[in-house]
Amino acid sequence: MAVSVSVLLLLLILAVIFLRTGGLKFSHALVCALLGFFLASTSMAPSIQNGVAATADVVSSLRP
Repeated sequence: MAVSVSVLLLLLILAVIFLRTGGLKFSHALVCALLGFFLASTSMAPSIQNGVAATADVVSSLRP
């Protein structure tokens, strides 16, 4: 578990750095994809899914 948490933190830091520089290269996209896969295997996955679902519900209920 400690190894996966440290890899998750490393990938999160790399993703933030890549987003701040403004350049999106293949390596950046690969790091972001790996971050997503590692997040999906953590205990935070249900909370993230619930948050995304609640945001989608709010957006879908808005009327222009």
